[in-house]
Amino acid sequence: MQKNRKTIAKKQKHTKKSIHHAGKEKETAGLVRRDDFTILNLGEKTIQSPLTAKQNFVDDTQRVLYNIRLNSQKKVHSIKEIYKNSFEKSGPRKKIFFQPSSTKVGIVTCGGLCPGMNAIIYGLVRQLWNRYEVKNTIGIRYGYRGLSNNHVTPIRLTPQKVEDIQFLGGSILGTSRGAIAAKEIVDNIVKNKINILFTIGGDGSMHGALAISEEIFRRGLKISIIGIPKTIDNDIPYVITSFGFETAVEKASETIMAAHKEARGHENGIGLVKVMGRNAGYIAAHATLSTGVADLCLIPEVPFSLSGQQGIITNLVNCFKKSSSAVIVVAEGAGRDLFKTPSQKKDPSGNIQYRSESMDIGLLLQKEITKSLNKKKIKFSLKYLDPSYFIRSSAPNCFDRVFCTRISQNAVHAGMSGKTSMLIGYWHGEMTHVPLRALSSQLKRINPIGTLWFNVLESTLQ
Repeated sequence: MQKNRKTIAKKQKHTKKSIHHAGKEKETAGLVRRDDFTILNLGEKTIQSPLTAKQNFVDDTQRVLYNIRLNSQKKVHSIKEIYKNSFEKSGPRKKIFFQPSSTKVGIVTCGGLCPGMNAIIYGLVRQLWNRYEVKNTIGIRYGYRGLSNNHVTPIRLTPQKVEDIQFLGGSILGTSRGAIAAKEIVDNIVKNKINILFTIGGDGSMHGALAISEEIFRRGLKISIIGIPKTIDNDIPYVITSFGFETAVEKASETIMAAHKEARGHENGIGLVKVMGRNAGYIAAHATLSTGVADLCLIPEVPFSLSGQQGIITNLVNCFKKSSSAVIVVAEGAGRDLFKTPSQKKDPSGNIQYRSESMDIGLLLQKEITKSLNKKKIKFSLKYLDPSYFIRSSAPNCFDRVFCTRISQNAVHAGMSGKTSMLIGYWHGEMTHVPLRALSSQLKRINPIGTLWFNVLESTLQ
């Protein structure tokens, strides 16, 4: 084992040497291959960490395996292969890159609202102030727009300023959608003399953070960009669970139970609940499993039809025969092929607006179910519930507040040690470092032949 650690350390040392010249490397062959989980460093860590000697320090050779399953048919990987197929473990380092007393930190929240955004801000500010004694932290207003040439003045963040915000929904910094040119953002990062920027956002925001990192490398600047994945849909690659997801499932489950009770109160009652999930049906699937009352779960990853032997209408009629009621849970991005003229409307971030009337799967199901059952002369009652914005603005539950604290602490450790162009991941119960470039061309979706979807089918019997 000791020999293995030395081998990894040797590779890490070689990797660091090339990373310090990442700007030049980018011009020739890209930062690093996408499937390489090597984390970029701004330079050698020479400053003793202000954390106590009793701290459980982590070094860069400690790894978290990408795949923990054992396949007896495959040979044991070499140390080189293990390194390539594993993540760097998060945690405090004995030596850090930035001098705390002269470090200025920026925090920005981007994209749609999500439970826990304020809890992340709270955790970052307290960790910086109390553990690293960084007294100069500013909050960027209204997302990346706050780093544009027409920005709103940032606000100074202190432990007193963020007191108790971990219990609040929304973001005290505000947010926005839409892309701002990386050059313009870096100009304003430099103008504000920011050394570390923590970007809290979803997939689009992380790609924006990568573009910012690349512009920083091109200029040869020593500025750290640390991403904190925020996706209520839980669809960022290499992150098993993102903050706010547990709260979203809990709130969606409450709505499903309300729909269930409403449906049972009527002859042939139908409770139709639409939840978030533009491209991935994780909220729909988990909320279906958590309640156990849904008869149909419809997600973007699995096509379905309205008519026919396996269609929605046939399933509903069968439900009426068994229990005189039915509950349908549908993700907002499901059933796209059912729209004759799909909407091309997009939000400022470039995402298709599935909430527009011409692409609202909930409204379509409500219309088609009503038309089909009336044609069959079946008496029914249908209630359509869409709790999406209520869920987005909800305060985080206990699990998410704990999770946000852990993410924030590890994000600060990474930033202060000079890590950059990375996000804080969560993999097999461990906090990890994931390079932003690894997100390129990667999709996190429910596998239609995987265990999670099989569990849903066993629950709904659809």
